[in-house]
Amino acid sequence: MTAVDLGMPALPPRGFGNISETEPFPAAAHRELDNTQMRANLRHATHTIRDKRLRVVSELPDWEALRDAGSAIKSEAMARLPELLAQFEEQFTARGGTVHWARDAAEANQIVERLVREREATEVVKVKSMATQEIGLNEYLEERGIAAFETDLAELIVQLGHDKPSHILVPAIHKNRTEIRDIFLREMPDVDPSLTDEPRRLAMAARAHLRRKFLSARVAISGANFGIAETGTLGVVESEGNGRMCVTLPQTLITVMGIEKILPRAADLGVFMQLLPRSSTGERMNPYTSLWTGSTPGDGPSDVHVILLDNGRTRALADRHGRSALHCIRCSACMNVCPVYERTGGHAYGSTYPGPIGAILSPLLTGVEAEENKSLPYASSLCGACFDACPVKINIPEILVHLRGEDVESRRSRPGARRLPSQFDLAMAGASWAMSDGARMGVLERGLPLGKVAAGRDGVIGKLPGIGAGWTQSRDIPAPPAESFRQQWKKRDTSDGTPAEGETK
Repeated sequence: MTAVDLGMPALPPRGFGNISETEPFPAAAHRELDNTQMRANLRHATHTIRDKRLRVVSELPDWEALRDAGSAIKSEAMARLPELLAQFEEQFTARGGTVHWARDAAEANQIVERLVREREATEVVKVKSMATQEIGLNEYLEERGIAAFETDLAELIVQLGHDKPSHILVPAIHKNRTEIRDIFLREMPDVDPSLTDEPRRLAMAARAHLRRKFLSARVAISGANFGIAETGTLGVVESEGNGRMCVTLPQTLITVMGIEKILPRAADLGVFMQLLPRSSTGERMNPYTSLWTGSTPGDGPSDVHVILLDNGRTRALADRHGRSALHCIRCSACMNVCPVYERTGGHAYGSTYPGPIGAILSPLLTGVEAEENKSLPYASSLCGACFDACPVKINIPEILVHLRGEDVESRRSRPGARRLPSQFDLAMAGASWAMSDGARMGVLERGLPLGKVAAGRDGVIGKLPGIGAGWTQSRDIPAPPAESFRQQWKKRDTSDGTPAEGETK
């Protein structure tokens, strides 16, 4: 058993890799809003998935109890994480597997490269793994002469299109079938030139392309939806069967798993096997669930490895307000109901983890003080739809507000930070002063009619100066009424309880 210190480090390592904005979210979102085809594709796909989810969730009278159970299991796992990881290593090793520990993306990539080279392989097949996307494994291997072939259909589309995933569950959700056909015709060797955009024909073309890779590959790389500490078991759930091929045919199987995927007991799978398919694809049962425990002579890969990846997860765990983000089971339910994601798509977030969960998880992995992720906590309307949809009850809006506060404080404490108050600081201080006293509020309200001066003939304010310009850039403000609510109420009822003129008690 590997000697590893599992105690919480004084300064948890920050995460690196594809978990950072490539540009500020507002700028990226503004550009993506002009992609009308992407927005149409995204709206159709997310609404279809969430409608299916609502139907199958409504069939379960104990859905809320299942959500509570999933949240409780993940809370227990995070509270006992060092103990459970040590137990998992002991059980996995006892059954013929090898455990590797990776502090960050660089260490994980180096371990994978070493294992592949020791097997004298130049090609690997992969079953969809967000952890390998997070660490940039494909790019790392390609630079070193090792080809990694994605076998999930959506991941294959993204890879052949020289694109990036835009959704946790459906990485090519921003593409329609005509665009997919064009990618296959352009990038897929030996494809039938008469290929149409019929879904069945597209799937058959991908199957023929991948079958040769499955039968020839000696090394496969997988992710893991769950790791069971009690038995040392790893599990992958998927809907196409490509995962089953990857985890059974090659001689060597390398799994990259974030340490937060650990579950205490095998019995816990009963809860998540109900939560995950309903929340992700709107199905009652997952089509393919592959579980393996170490290696078994004559059955499946004989050389089995798992890389337990930190890459900022202990940093997130150390944040008592944000650690529940590690409960995420990557179902994408929060993304399918998010009005911001629906309009901007996943590429605007820059990170492997887009949408509401990415807006909290990416800053937690890198540290909210990281300059490249400071705008992500603001990529939300705080409507709360993500919290309602989350199968493990992650309170995403609450964590977003926490991270916004952390961002403000970190900017104030940076060396060379501006000491003078900003427009926003002054506005908030003024609002606090006015709203803390009823008399002051009343005086300000009497001045509301003056706001009509800024309104046009149509009765709306279309442009404001200073920080208000950000609001009116994309929306109008109704002109203020002639009287405030308090003034109207005062006319209805006198302060001593006597009915106002024309009113009855």
